[in-house]
Amino acid sequence: MNAHPQDAPSQTPAAPDALGTSAAQARSAELEKLITEDPGKFRILTGDRPTGRLHLGHYFGTLHNRVRLQDLGVELFVIIADYQVLTDRDVADDLKTHVEELVLDYLAIGVDPERSTVFAHSAVPALNQLMLPFLSLVSVAELNRNPTVKDEIAHSRQSAVSGLMFTYPVHQAADILFCKANLVPVGQDQLPHLEITRTIARRFNDRYGDGTPVFPRPEALLSEVPLLLGTDGTKMSKSRGNAIALAADADETARLLKGAKTDSERHISYDPATRPEVSSLLLLAALCQGSSPEEIAAGIGSAGSAALKKTVTEAVNEYLAPIRARRAEYARDRAELRRILRAGNERANAVADATLAEVRAAMNSDY
Repeated sequence: MNAHPQDAPSQTPAAPDALGTSAAQARSAELEKLITEDPGKFRILTGDRPTGRLHLGHYFGTLHNRVRLQDLGVELFVIIADYQVLTDRDVADDLKTHVEELVLDYLAIGVDPERSTVFAHSAVPALNQLMLPFLSLVSVAELNRNPTVKDEIAHSRQSAVSGLMFTYPVHQAADILFCKANLVPVGQDQLPHLEITRTIARRFNDRYGDGTPVFPRPEALLSEVPLLLGTDGTKMSKSRGNAIALAADADETARLLKGAKTDSERHISYDPATRPEVSSLLLLAALCQGSSPEEIAAGIGSAGSAALKKTVTEAVNEYLAPIRARRAEYARDRAELRRILRAGNERANAVADATLAEVRAAMNSDY
């Protein structure tokens, strides 16, 4: 691990506390350049909640970018946020299986457990101890008006909001700051979450830092996330049954894509505004083939939606073939899978213990 991953590159100024989307995009372009020049200066925290199988939307949205950054030489921490699904009884009842499946997906796409740290939230006690001092640094009003929390609550289908869900942004701040990550890949909708983390880091440093910052103020790395719709034409989602899972086999993929929603126009064209379903399928094929949606559309022409679905199915199955093969290989040895997770947990615990010791010293509670 880097000796001082929290030290942001000095040749550019730190981002302001509240970044608008355009400013965040401009800063992300700068960060990409700095990553290429010196990847060792960056430590990234990213991860997922174990709520079901990861799918193509996840892959092209975030997963392949994690592997890209890892391969560039950035230090990568990948958290399996199992504590954050305790509000979902259906998931919590079979949590071990969901966690193992998530690890399988990570390994299959190319996350290297020798270079990156994959760990479970619940297995790192020192990380969770950071929650208490962090909660003292934010107000109820700040949590209440966080737009991401509002969205989580709106989609939770729960009759009452638990305290765990309400404190989700502080939980996430602990996830990011325990390892002193200075870079977090996020979508535009997650910027408010990161602002809470930056606020907590700044307030902790101001109150306890004694002139020496304890925590970095992590920056957002925005990437262009392709808008892939589910097979029913709505947002691709685990819970809606409209996504193609990375674990799906070729036959299941063909069946799902055969039933994908298109439109009645025979000539195939890329027009996301007026033909969203057709355009989403074209984009998916283009991402898998490394071409443009317009090129895919031109190749299909007036052959209709059946030809479009055939093209997409072939492209997806060819692209996923090596990922599926690696997944099947790892799945044959569940003991090795658990060993990899334990090793990641041990590394994460060493980092978290060191951070908590530093926090206690800063707070004069190291007795």
